Amino acid sequence: MTKVLTEAMQRVSSLPEADQETIGRELLARVDNLNRLRAQLDEGIRELDAGLGKELDMADVIRRARAAYGKA
Repeated sequence: MTKVLTEAMQRVSSLPEADQETIGRELLARVDNLNRLRAQLDEGIRELDAGLGKELDMADVIRRARAAYGKA
């Protein structure tokens, strides 16, 4: 465990149990999200290596992102 994580765990251990539980759940959720993202990236790299990638039309990507997120 890194020094920073060890220090964080020591600080959390001094908090009330309810706060410790909340922080623990949030940390586990973050780790799960990170693991999912890494798995998705690994899958994408494998697909690119297998020649399954395709060229993107960046204008279309930008247009769809703006439509989805309400940006002009």
